[in-house]
Amino acid sequence: MAHSMTHSLTSTVLVVDDEAVIRARLKGYFEKEGYRVIEAEDGEQMWHQFDKQHIDLVMLDINLPGVDGLSLARELRSRSDVGIILVTGRDEAIDKIIGLEMGADDYVTKPFELRELLVRVKNLLWRISLVKKAEKAIVEQMDEKDDVIKFEGYILELNSRKLIHNDEHIKLTKAEFELLAAFALHPQQVLTRERLMQQTSHRNQDVNDRTIDVIIRRLRNKLTPELFATIHGEGYLFSAKVED
Repeated sequence: MAHSMTHSLTSTVLVVDDEAVIRARLKGYFEKEGYRVIEAEDGEQMWHQFDKQHIDLVMLDINLPGVDGLSLARELRSRSDVGIILVTGRDEAIDKIIGLEMGADDYVTKPFELRELLVRVKNLLWRISLVKKAEKAIVEQMDEKDDVIKFEGYILELNSRKLIHNDEHIKLTKAEFELLAAFALHPQQVLTRERLMQQTSHRNQDVNDRTIDVIIRRLRNKLTPELFATIHGEGYLFSAKVED
């Protein structure tokens, strides 16, 4: 297993679980594989650790005392691009879409195989690193172009990933920002879901049509809903007039 030390040396994993035995088991296993592991038994401890150092990935138990894991996942995602793997102990698997809506990247069910979990962690960290590379390339391309798009009273700043409306900053998740940028760069054009999926540097292995629909639903809630027209059987059209 010598090779397993290579790319994972610097990755820090935060394990959030109220069962000390499980935390110890995960810590022992992942440290042996060359990861740095930090523990937390509830949301409060999680935030304390999260704000103290750089975390690459959070393994988050859904059934926690106090604030549940799903809510914590949503809050984490709104504040950070950290990798999130939900751990569910329920017999029935939670609906994947709910997990994805909350911003999780992946999830596993207890009891889990440690080796399977390791594979998922490696895959996710690998996907995150690819996304970072792709983003760097996008930013480098953007520097050459004008980076502000204006439409219908909204200002979208591509480099700083900001959306402003009436001097108010509208918070967007990464996927929301990427789709909105794709729309704003191609106004009045029908974009198929397929094309939109390519525009998101999504780390979810199973980005699918439903994921795109979910993100567009969220954009409609945050912006003027009429901007995103559904073209049945084809995809979506951004109906805004974009100013140069």
